[in-house]
Amino acid sequence: MKIVLVLRTDLPPALAANAAVVLGLALGGRLDASVAEDSADASGTLHAGLNPVPVPTLAASGRELRELHVHALAAGGVTVVGFNEVARRSRSYAEYEQALSETTTQDVEYVGLILHGPRSRVTKLTKRLALMGA
Repeated sequence: MKIVLVLRTDLPPALAANAAVVLGLALGGRLDASVAEDSADASGTLHAGLNPVPVPTLAASGRELRELHVHALAAGGVTVVGFNEVARRSRSYAEYEQALSETTTQDVEYVGLILHGPRSRVTKLTKRLALMGA
């Protein structure tokens, strides 16, 4: 299985960090065993378990994110979580749900996506995208 995070290229660092956290939490809540066991260091201090799967962070334009969303949903077997401008601008989840219900699919502007699925499918969907900051 593979996880890939894709963020919009024009995001300032604070918004990119926020989008990454929101998407990571949303995906983690959908996966069994998304966090490894806690581990102790040499001094015996316990450290919270982390996600054991590497998560490359890629960059894409708004148009590329929209296309990736469509193709990932159609790929089958790939979990797709999107964070969009409607959600980013909303002050509460209820406000987000209301605003989203008034927004057509073609008007959703993605801030980022996170994909989880079979390595071959996720790689096929994202192989043309560059690493963020590269």
